[in-house]
Amino acid sequence: MRIAVLFGGTSEERDVSVASGVQVVKALRDAGHDVLALDTATGILDCVEFERLLSTGVSAAPPSDESLALRRGHSPLVLSSAAELRQVDVAFVALHGGTGEDGTLQALLDLIGVPYTGSGHIGSTCAMDKDLSKRLFRSEGVPTPDWLMAPIDAAAVESQLGFPLVVKPNKQGSTVGLSVVRRAADLDPAIALAARFDDEVMLERFIPGRELTVGVLDGQALAVGEIRPRLGEIFDYASKYQADGAEEIFPAPIDDATAERAQQYALRAHRALKLGPYSRIDFRLDPSGHLWCLEANTVPGMTSTSLLPQSAAASGLGFTELCERICELALAQGAQKKDRGRGRTPGS
Repeated sequence: MRIAVLFGGTSEERDVSVASGVQVVKALRDAGHDVLALDTATGILDCVEFERLLSTGVSAAPPSDESLALRRGHSPLVLSSAAELRQVDVAFVALHGGTGEDGTLQALLDLIGVPYTGSGHIGSTCAMDKDLSKRLFRSEGVPTPDWLMAPIDAAAVESQLGFPLVVKPNKQGSTVGLSVVRRAADLDPAIALAARFDDEVMLERFIPGRELTVGVLDGQALAVGEIRPRLGEIFDYASKYQADGAEEIFPAPIDDATAERAQQYALRAHRALKLGPYSRIDFRLDPSGHLWCLEANTVPGMTSTSLLPQSAAASGLGFTELCERICELALAQGAQKKDRGRGRTPGS
């Protein structure tokens, strides 16, 4: 296959996306595929530029506003690479956050007729908007913590949600801008922090307990994993991306009934958001044994040690095989879109 891997970009998750993108490129090249490496903030990378990226890592904090603003000011549009993209069989989307995950990029790729991995623009938009996704979870019987949207009076927050609670941007990933608030006096500063990263801020009931995650691939739930942060009580940015920041256990040491329930909820959440061939769904398991769905990730991390690849590995699918399988599913999805565009039904 000729594959373009799209990564980098200009969101607060740029460093994470670079880590995903370079590993996907390397895995697919090692498997014999013809791979184009495209950083959507800088353009197509030559061998020297790509090798330099291989040696970079993810910092303990997201990129600064200043560095992202500089890249945004000089960012070529993906459309400027449309000619090259039209020559590939499939685009592998490894962009986390921002326009790479919120449906914008997906809509552009649809417009230029390039098959791509992951969810379409509608599913991507639904999953990125946490307020909308939680409404859809509940419509399908998937439990999710109670929430409110700012601005809201502190007294109403205390009476309806109580403390502690989680304050976060409504449309962000990797816990960027997220705070755990334990008292009313800290609420406004937490809302102000979250508002730096999005025009909407969510306040969500804090669920104590264990962090679980479930990968979904081609209509099947993969192995349930447990994440045990070492740097604090939540799986924050530093815990996710720094060495020894968390212990990640696949399969999770939970009873079979809980694992099966998590997998069923993951599939329901995936379908509720109209997601594509793969995703990762995150949960909290409270001390009473109840599961609470936190969010769905349409472009989950894709290094060999990221959560979705670990979930797949525990289900018997290695990292390179996973990358190839994701591309194959994208090609099949792209063929179905073309058939529909010609007025044909699949299999006709």
